[in-house]
This record gives sequence, C-alpha cells and structure tokens, in this order.
Amino acid sequence: MDDNGEFARGRVTRRGLLGVAAGIAAAPLARALLPGEALAAAPQLGLTKPGFARFRLGAFELTMLPDSDAFIDGPFPIIGENAAEADVQRLMIENLLPPKTYQPGFTPMVVNTGKELVIFDTGNGANGFVKRPDGGWLAAQLAPAGFTPDQIDVVVLSHGHIDHVGGIMEGGKPLFPNARYVIAATEYDYWAQEGVHTSDLAKLMAGVFRTNVVPVRDRISFIKPGDDVVGGIRSMAAPGHTPGHLAFMIESDGKNMLFWGDCAHHQVASLARPDWHCMFDSDKEQGATTRKRIYDLAAAERIPVQGYHMPFPSLGYVERRQEGGYRWLAHTYQLSQPSAG
Repeated sequence: MDDNGEFARGRVTRRGLLGVAAGIAAAPLARALLPGEALAAAPQLGLTKPGFARFRLGAFELTMLPDSDAFIDGPFPIIGENAAEADVQRLMIENLLPPKTYQPGFTPMVVNTGKELVIFDTGNGANGFVKRPDGGWLAAQLAPAGFTPDQIDVVVLSHGHIDHVGGIMEGGKPLFPNARYVIAATEYDYWAQEGVHTSDLAKLMAGVFRTNVVPVRDRISFIKPGDDVVGGIRSMAAPGHTPGHLAFMIESDGKNMLFWGDCAHHQVASLARPDWHCMFDSDKEQGATTRKRIYDLAAAERIPVQGYHMPFPSLGYVERRQEGGYRWLAHTYQLSQPSAG
C-alpha cells in the first residue's frame, strides 16, 4: 500500500472502500423505499461443476484439470481396511463430513515450464473407475483450459491404475499424439505382464493398462527414483500403493512443490491415520510407511502439495499434529498471486 492508501496491484483506495461500504449499507434502505416491488420465485439452477484452476510456482504455470466430481461410498473400506468401520465413520463425523460417502478429487495437472507442457496422469478416460458423464473429463477439459492435445510434450504416469492411465487413449487412438510418456520401469513391468494378476480388480487394472499404455511403449521413457523428467521435475520413490508408484518434486526459481500421486485418497482419513490401510495398496504396510515419509517431508519443508485425490483443485499443505497424524490444509491464495512471489 502506498502513502495515498492505494494497494499496489488493485489500486483500491481507502476512500473507495469506504464508499463501497456505505453503498452496501444503504442498499437495503433504498430497496425498502421502492413501493409495490415483489421478487418473483427463481428456478433452482443445480450444483456447479468444477472448472480448471491455474496457479504459479516460480516461473512455472500449473493448471489443475478436474476429471470427475462423482460421489462414492466411503471412505471406509477404501481407507481403514484394517480399522473398524465405526472408527472411520466417527472420524468423519468429528470433521463435519458425511460418514458413508465422499467426493474424491481426480485431478490431472499440467505444468508449463516455459519449454515443455508436462501433464501428470490422465484421469479415467472412457473406461475408468468413474464412467462418463460423471468422470473421464480430461479430453473435454483441455480446450477450456487453453490447451490442445497435440501441445502436450510429456505425459507423466505416477502409476498404472486405471484412473491415472485411462485417459491416454481416446477413440482408440492416443489422445496426446506428440507426447513421450514417463513411467517407472518396475511399474510398467508389473502391469504389462499377463497371467500374474489374480484378483478381479487387479485383472481389470492390468487389462486397461495393456490396452492404453502398452501400445505407446516405443514412446515411453522408463525411469527410476531420482531421475529427472525434464528440468525442474525430479522423480521420488513412493512404493506401496503399487510397486513402482512415484512422487515428483517440482522446482522453479527456488520454489518447490510435491506431486504425490496416490499417497492419500481422503483429505482427513488418509492423513489423520496414515497407518490405516488403503484398499487399493498392493503392499499395505509399505504403503503406510511411504505415507508417513511423504507427509513428514511435506510438513517439514512447508511446501505446497498436489494430491491427485484431494478435493479439487487438489492443492494444499500438510501439518503435523501434536497428537499424532497429520492434517491437510487446503490451498487458499498462496500460489494465486499474479507474480511468482
């Protein structure tokens, strides 16, 4: 704010603010003085749908693209498979949430580094967990957010589950015709091989993986933890959810952000009780160990996190609780400033 009381960016003055406040205060009185005016009943318009959300990290531009707004049963037993259902429901009620239903995020993220357009995960596609029209929105969300599929340079796959690889194909063809793909070699090998998955869910996952990912194998860069995807984006080990599940540290101009993929599936239950098993984890104990390590990192570094399944726009921070466990602090305006500050 300068000496004249004007804010540097908005040019909002104290006098202007007082004038607006006075006008608001006078509005009910002015309305009451209009004789014979009646308000007609207005039709209900329905619930809003999430649109894209864009933020800055240093010189990078981050765009969150919602892939679904579906409600599903849970969080038990998706979270708390090794806990009592009543305990999971009690935690929801204590946090003013419905005990038996929730709305997870499914949020691919586009990072514009200034040199490349990099998309993290591809959503449900036509045959994912959440069926169209309730999910599989990514292909239709690109244009409103200002992108065309042919602009995407790199598709990063945190892991091989169908709500992350389902959007690779659209109409039987790769949605991103010019992109190269990045996935951990151990993850690709786990899902690409036939005859090793026994449960119905694993068979479904592997089938979609082989339909969507194997056909683009010649355009895949296989990486291991610690490898760079592009300048400013480095992979990190995060196994347990799947054998080759990866997280990624994103850095620009000294600003850091963590993309943790599926290290959490619920904004309260996953963080408050990282020891509670996730139904979708291939190795339950390793998944719990990874969650604690990743949450500790995010809390200690006090950096923003993109959590794929957190409520849209799936961006927030992690706080370590004195009584144990962690808390998700949803992003408000920290990365929304016009400059990269």
